[in-house]
Amino acid sequence: MEKDEAVYLSDLIKNSRPANYDIKKIETVNGTLPRFHQWTNGKQTLAGFEVTRIDSDTSYYFLFIDWHRNDNYYLVIYLHNKSTTAAELRVIEKVDGSPHIVWKYNPLKRDGKNIQRKAYFRQMFGSTTLQIKVPASTFEVKEFFDQLFRLCQNRIKADKIVDVFDFENK
Repeated sequence: MEKDEAVYLSDLIKNSRPANYDIKKIETVNGTLPRFHQWTNGKQTLAGFEVTRIDSDTSYYFLFIDWHRNDNYYLVIYLHNKSTTAAELRVIEKVDGSPHIVWKYNPLKRDGKNIQRKAYFRQMFGSTTLQIKVPASTFEVKEFFDQLFRLCQNRIKADKIVDVFDFENK
């Protein structure tokens, strides 16, 4: 996403008070997040937030960051333990006249079971490509968070589905 789109989204989050969510701003130092994670070190970061869904006590870190140092900003969502990312969102397209974040589930695990992961994700969402409406105001941030949390939770489940079911022995 363009820098101005990332600034717009981060400002909406900063100024919102969505029901069922607690938002804590993460302080940046000279536009970076030192000691957050080795993958973020030295990268230009516009904003960071710890977002917690109160009813489930589920938390993620939302970072608006120049992920590949090419002036193309991402909303990178980290697991709360910071072990890895749950989603890296960068594409914004107009869908029915409104801007949407477009994200495609494309697992790249090296165990030969990515087809099963995609099938599970498709079953949960109806597609491996998701379109999440960019909020037009602070009042739409709750729905935005609801969709992002659902994306992250289903992505994590899809990644682990081969550990839950034995697809080899039928």
